[in-house]
Amino acid sequence: MALFARLISYATAAFGSDKPVRQDAETAAQADEHLAATALLVHVARADGVLDPAEAERLTRLVRSRFAATESEATALIARAAAFDAETRDMASLVELIGEGDNEERERILAMAWSVAGADGDVHEFEEALVWRLGKLLGLDETAIGRAREGARMAAEATAELAQAGRTGR
Repeated sequence: MALFARLISYATAAFGSDKPVRQDAETAAQADEHLAATALLVHVARADGVLDPAEAERLTRLVRSRFAATESEATALIARAAAFDAETRDMASLVELIGEGDNEERERILAMAWSVAGADGDVHEFEEALVWRLGKLLGLDETAIGRAREGARMAAEATAELAQAGRTGR
Protein backbone atom coordinates (compact mmCIF):
# COMPACT_ATOMS: atom_id res chain seq x y z
CA MET A 1 0.00 0.00 0.00
CA ALA A 2 1.29 3.46 -0.84
CA LEU A 3 2.49 5.64 2.01
CA PHE A 4 -0.22 8.25 1.52
CA ALA A 5 -2.92 5.57 1.47
CA ARG A 6 -1.54 4.05 4.68
CA LEU A 7 -1.60 7.44 6.40
CA ILE A 8 -5.22 8.00 5.35
CA SER A 9 -6.11 4.50 6.51
CA TYR A 10 -4.49 5.15 9.91
CA ALA A 11 -6.21 8.52 10.28
CA THR A 12 -9.55 6.97 9.33
CA ALA A 13 -9.14 4.20 11.89
CA ALA A 14 -8.00 6.60 14.62
CA PHE A 15 -10.45 9.46 14.08
CA GLY A 16 -13.30 7.99 12.10
CA SER A 17 -14.16 9.21 8.67
CA ASP A 18 -16.80 9.53 6.06
CA LYS A 19 -16.84 7.88 2.64
CA PRO A 20 -15.30 10.75 0.60
CA VAL A 21 -12.04 10.55 2.57
CA ARG A 22 -11.81 6.83 1.85
CA GLN A 23 -12.46 7.50 -1.83
CA ASP A 24 -9.74 10.17 -1.79
CA ALA A 25 -7.35 7.65 -0.24
CA GLU A 26 -8.22 5.07 -2.88
CA THR A 27 -7.77 7.66 -5.63
CA ALA A 28 -4.42 8.73 -4.15
CA ALA A 29 -3.27 5.12 -3.87
CA GLN A 30 -4.24 4.48 -7.47
CA ALA A 31 -2.40 7.63 -8.58
CA ASP A 32 0.69 6.45 -6.66
CA GLU A 33 0.49 3.06 -8.37
CA HIS A 34 0.15 4.65 -11.81
CA LEU A 35 3.10 6.93 -11.11
CA ALA A 36 5.23 3.99 -9.93
CA ALA A 37 4.26 1.80 -12.90
CA THR A 38 5.02 4.64 -15.31
CA ALA A 39 8.36 5.28 -13.57
CA LEU A 40 9.21 1.59 -14.09
CA LEU A 41 8.40 1.94 -17.79
CA VAL A 42 10.58 5.07 -18.01
CA HIS A 43 13.36 3.14 -16.27
CA VAL A 44 13.12 0.38 -18.87
CA ALA A 45 12.97 2.86 -21.75
CA ARG A 46 16.22 4.45 -20.56
CA ALA A 47 17.94 1.11 -19.83
CA ASP A 48 20.16 1.14 -22.89
CA GLY A 49 21.20 4.73 -22.21
CA VAL A 50 19.14 6.18 -25.05
CA LEU A 51 15.47 7.11 -25.13
CA ASP A 52 14.82 6.24 -28.76
CA PRO A 53 11.93 8.15 -30.43
CA ALA A 54 10.15 4.82 -31.00
CA GLU A 55 10.46 4.01 -27.28
CA ALA A 56 9.16 7.46 -26.34
CA GLU A 57 6.19 7.06 -28.68
CA ARG A 58 5.41 3.57 -27.41
CA LEU A 59 5.74 4.73 -23.80
CA THR A 60 3.30 7.59 -24.40
CA ARG A 61 0.84 5.32 -26.19
CA LEU A 62 0.92 2.68 -23.44
CA VAL A 63 0.60 5.18 -20.59
CA ARG A 64 -2.25 6.89 -22.44
CA SER A 65 -4.08 3.58 -22.92
CA ARG A 66 -3.73 2.40 -19.29
CA PHE A 67 -3.28 5.36 -16.95
CA ALA A 68 -4.34 8.63 -18.57
CA ALA A 69 -7.49 10.01 -20.17
CA THR A 70 -5.70 12.26 -22.67
CA GLU A 71 -2.33 12.44 -24.37
CA SER A 72 -1.47 15.59 -22.42
CA GLU A 73 -2.23 13.76 -19.15
CA ALA A 74 -0.01 10.90 -20.33
CA THR A 75 2.81 13.31 -21.18
CA ALA A 76 2.51 14.99 -17.78
CA LEU A 77 2.47 11.62 -15.98
CA ILE A 78 5.57 10.51 -17.90
CA ALA A 79 7.37 13.74 -16.98
CA ARG A 80 6.53 13.24 -13.29
CA ALA A 81 7.51 9.58 -13.53
CA ALA A 82 10.85 10.43 -15.15
CA ALA A 83 11.66 12.80 -12.28
CA PHE A 84 10.47 10.21 -9.77
CA ASP A 85 12.58 7.48 -11.39
CA ALA A 86 15.63 9.76 -11.28
CA GLU A 87 15.28 10.27 -7.53
CA THR A 88 14.36 6.66 -6.67
CA ARG A 89 17.23 4.42 -5.71
CA ASP A 90 16.11 1.24 -7.49
CA MET A 91 13.31 -0.66 -9.18
CA ALA A 92 12.41 -2.53 -5.99
CA SER A 93 11.33 0.75 -4.39
CA LEU A 94 9.05 1.46 -7.34
CA VAL A 95 7.60 -2.05 -7.27
CA GLU A 96 6.74 -1.62 -3.58
CA LEU A 97 4.57 1.37 -4.50
CA ILE A 98 2.52 -0.71 -6.91
CA GLY A 99 0.89 -2.46 -4.00
CA GLU A 100 -0.61 -5.86 -3.62
CA GLY A 101 -2.35 -6.00 -6.99
CA ASP A 102 -3.32 -9.25 -8.62
CA ASN A 103 -0.91 -11.14 -10.84
CA GLU A 104 -2.88 -10.23 -13.97
CA GLU A 105 -2.26 -6.52 -13.39
CA ARG A 106 1.40 -7.17 -12.61
CA GLU A 107 1.69 -9.24 -15.79
CA ARG A 108 0.10 -6.38 -17.80
CA ILE A 109 2.67 -3.96 -16.37
CA LEU A 110 5.45 -6.38 -17.30
CA ALA A 111 4.04 -6.78 -20.83
CA MET A 112 4.12 -2.99 -21.12
CA ALA A 113 7.78 -3.05 -20.02
CA TRP A 114 8.62 -5.68 -22.66
CA SER A 115 6.80 -3.57 -25.23
CA VAL A 116 8.79 -0.44 -24.34
CA ALA A 117 12.06 -2.39 -24.35
CA GLY A 118 11.36 -3.71 -27.83
CA ALA A 119 9.94 -0.53 -29.33
CA ASP A 120 13.18 0.27 -31.15
CA GLY A 121 13.06 -3.12 -32.88
CA ASP A 122 15.57 -4.84 -30.60
CA VAL A 123 15.55 -5.89 -26.97
CA HIS A 124 19.16 -5.37 -25.94
CA GLU A 125 20.78 -7.81 -23.53
CA PHE A 126 20.75 -5.27 -20.70
CA GLU A 127 17.07 -4.43 -21.35
CA GLU A 128 16.18 -8.12 -21.34
CA ALA A 129 17.92 -8.69 -18.00
CA LEU A 130 16.29 -5.58 -16.54
CA VAL A 131 12.76 -6.55 -17.61
CA TRP A 132 13.30 -10.14 -16.46
CA ARG A 133 14.43 -8.81 -13.05
CA LEU A 134 11.37 -6.55 -12.96
CA GLY A 135 9.16 -9.59 -13.52
CA LYS A 136 10.79 -11.32 -10.57
CA LEU A 137 10.38 -8.19 -8.40
CA LEU A 138 6.70 -8.13 -9.37
CA GLY A 139 6.46 -11.66 -7.96
CA LEU A 140 5.88 -13.38 -11.30
CA ASP A 141 7.20 -16.82 -12.15
CA GLU A 142 9.15 -17.60 -15.31
CA THR A 143 6.06 -18.80 -17.15
CA ALA A 144 4.24 -15.51 -16.49
CA ILE A 145 7.33 -13.50 -17.48
CA GLY A 146 7.56 -15.43 -20.75
CA ARG A 147 3.81 -15.04 -21.34
CA ALA A 148 4.09 -11.26 -20.85
CA ARG A 149 7.01 -11.10 -23.28
CA GLU A 150 5.15 -13.13 -25.89
CA GLY A 151 2.03 -11.00 -25.46
CA ALA A 152 4.06 -7.83 -26.00
CA ARG A 153 5.72 -9.34 -29.09
CA MET A 154 2.38 -10.37 -30.59
CA ALA A 155 0.85 -6.95 -29.90
CA ALA A 156 3.83 -5.25 -31.57
CA GLU A 157 3.49 -7.50 -34.63
CA ALA A 158 -0.23 -6.81 -34.88
CA THR A 159 0.38 -3.06 -34.61
CA ALA A 160 3.06 -3.25 -37.31
CA GLU A 161 0.72 -5.21 -39.59
CA LEU A 162 -2.06 -2.65 -39.10
CA ALA A 163 0.34 0.20 -39.84
CA GLN A 164 1.58 -1.59 -42.98
CA ALA A 165 -1.98 -2.25 -44.14
CA GLY A 166 -2.79 1.43 -43.62
CA ARG A 167 0.20 2.51 -45.71
CA THR A 168 -0.64 0.15 -48.57
CA GLY A 169 -4.34 0.93 -48.47
CA ARG A 170 -5.48 -2.63 -47.81
